[in-house]
Amino acid sequence: MTLEELYKALSFINASREHRLKYANMVLNDISLFPKLLAILFMTDDKTSCRAAWVFEFVCAKYIYAIVPYLDTFTENLHKIHQESAIRPVSKVCEYIAKENYSKTQNTIKHLLNSKHKEHIIAACFDWLINDGKVAPKVYAMETLFLFGKDNAWIYPELTQIIERDFQTQSAGFKARAKKTLKRMKQNLVPDKN
Repeated sequence: MTLEELYKALSFINASREHRLKYANMVLNDISLFPKLLAILFMTDDKTSCRAAWVFEFVCAKYIYAIVPYLDTFTENLHKIHQESAIRPVSKVCEYIAKENYSKTQNTIKHLLNSKHKEHIIAACFDWLINDGKVAPKVYAMETLFLFGKDNAWIYPELTQIIERDFQTQSAGFKARAKKTLKRMKQNLVPDKN
């Protein structure tokens, strides 16, 4: 399937789980489609970009390692994503990557995710957190930043400041995750008594 054929196919899908799963399985069954999916995802002014993002999230949810050869492309272009319905699935994938990076088991992402990749993800997450966007990307960004903050001492104070500043004006969903994140950051900062 060419890029043009994939683009045309994606232009017909809707946000239903059934459609997203169908196309995610198509990509998983022919992984050569993955870079084409990424190319469409980063056509950020095109509405099909959002549809590609929906499929991209489902592909990564089932097989996060599909992204490994494309970590440079993905992280270097994160800042270009601006449509709300593309930001949510992309921010979720950033959370998947962070969780794999901090997994107790050894994996490819742990070995190949470098400081530059992390910088791009962290910058995008802070942008999503401070911009006037929907709650879901903010929640995913909080979790991603919490995880990356384990190795980057400067993240927790910045994240705490943003959460506390925005707390009163945000939704109940934001507040619930914010309380949980603040508590976990505080626990993470407590020095070992050994």
